[in-house]
Amino acid sequence: MNSQFSQHSISQIYFIIKKKMMASTAVSFSSHRPTAASTTNYPKPNPTNPISLPNSQANRAPSDSDPPKFKGSPQLNRWSRARAIRSGRKLERQGQRSQVVEMNSRVQPKESVSSPPTSASGAPGNDDGEVRTGKSIYMVSDGTGWTVEHAVNAALGQFEHCLVDRGCPVNTHLFSGIDDAEPLVEIVKQAAKEGAMLVYTLADPSMAESARQACKLWGIPSTDVLGPITEAVASHLGVSPSGLPRGAPGRKFPLSEEYFKRIEAIEFTIKQDDGALPQNLHKAEIVLAGVSRTGKTPLSIYLAQKGYKVANVPIVIGVELPNTLFEVEPEKVFGLTINPVVLHTIRKARAKSLGFCEEIRSNYSEMDHVRAELEFAGKIFAQNPAWPVIEVTGKAIEETAAVVLRLYHDRKHKCSMPRISKRY
Repeated sequence: MNSQFSQHSISQIYFIIKKKMMASTAVSFSSHRPTAASTTNYPKPNPTNPISLPNSQANRAPSDSDPPKFKGSPQLNRWSRARAIRSGRKLERQGQRSQVVEMNSRVQPKESVSSPPTSASGAPGNDDGEVRTGKSIYMVSDGTGWTVEHAVNAALGQFEHCLVDRGCPVNTHLFSGIDDAEPLVEIVKQAAKEGAMLVYTLADPSMAESARQACKLWGIPSTDVLGPITEAVASHLGVSPSGLPRGAPGRKFPLSEEYFKRIEAIEFTIKQDDGALPQNLHKAEIVLAGVSRTGKTPLSIYLAQKGYKVANVPIVIGVELPNTLFEVEPEKVFGLTINPVVLHTIRKARAKSLGFCEEIRSNYSEMDHVRAELEFAGKIFAQNPAWPVIEVTGKAIEETAAVVLRLYHDRKHKCSMPRISKRY
C-alpha cells in the first residue's frame, strides 16, 4: 500500500535542517585544511538526494576549504558527555582535539577516508570529545519504544558469538516519545556524528518518511521496523491504518473486559505464589511445579500479565506436596527442570546474597543436595506422565512462556498444528 506523505511535515523538517545548516556554515574553517580524520564523522548531504537544499547552499560553489560543520544539539551533547563519564572514559577538551587533527593532517596527508579519526589516546573520537569503542544503534519511537527495542535485541541475538567475545561491541540508545520533526532531526544529526545507524518505529507515515529522508540526507543507515508490516497488513485487510501512535490524543483505549481479566489474573497469581493457598489450585488456568530456582515465580508473573491465572508449587525433599496438585486437570500442570550444574551455580550465588549460614547452605546449594532434589522431582514427573516437563536451562522467561502457552493452547483446542491463538 502506498502511504500518503504529509507535505507539511516535509516542509517542517526541511526548514529545521535549513536553519541548522545556515547557522553552522557561518563558522570559519580557514585555520587549516580538513583531512579525512576531521570529516569522517560529519557526513555531507548527498548531492543526488531529491531534497532541494536551501538556495544559499545550492548556489555556492563547492570548496574543499569550507565543508559544512554540523553542531549537535546541546542537550544530546550533554547526554553523550554524561554517558562517557559514567562509563569511565576519557574526555578531551575541544582545543586539544583541534591540535590533534592539525598534527594528523601534517603527518598523514593521505589518510584513508575509511579510517576512523584518532584522538590523542589512539581511540576513535568525535567533536564532542568523547572517546568511544564499538558501534552505536539509535532506536527512535513515538511511543514507549518497546517494539523497536525488542526488535533490535532480537537481531543482536544473532551476533552473540561476536558480542560476547567483544569482537564487535555495540551500544544501543533508546529515544522514546519522539512525535515531532525537530527532535527527530537532532537525533539524526547526533547519529551522524557518532557514525550510528537509526532504527525507528513511527506510526505516523509523515514522521516515518521524515526520518527516512533525514537519514538519507545526512548519510546514515536506517531501518523502518513498523512501516513495512503496517503496509502489508493494510493491504491484506483492505483498510488504511490510522497513523496514530499509542497514547496519541486521537486514540482511545477503553477499559475492556480483557484489561480487567489481566488485572484479576495478576492478583490471583501473586496470592498463589510459592505454593500458597493450595485449595485454590483448581481455579488456576496454569500450574507450574518444580524445585527452587527454576524460575517459577517470574514465569508466573509474566504469564499473568498476559491474562492467565497461574499458580506455582515448589518441590522440596521432605515436604509433602498438596493433594490438590494431583486432583486438578493434568492438562493444566507443567513441570520445570534444569541442568544440575547450572542450578548449583544459581543456588550458590543466591545463598551468598542472602547470607545463609553453612548448615543451611549445605542443604540448599551443595551439589549432592541439588542432584537429589532434581531426582526427587523427576520421580514425581514420571509418576504423572500427563504433565509436560520443560527444560529451562539457558532459556529466557519469554522462551519458556512461549513453550508453556503453545502446549496449553494445543491441549485446550486440540490443534493439529502447534499455535497460540488469539482473537482481536
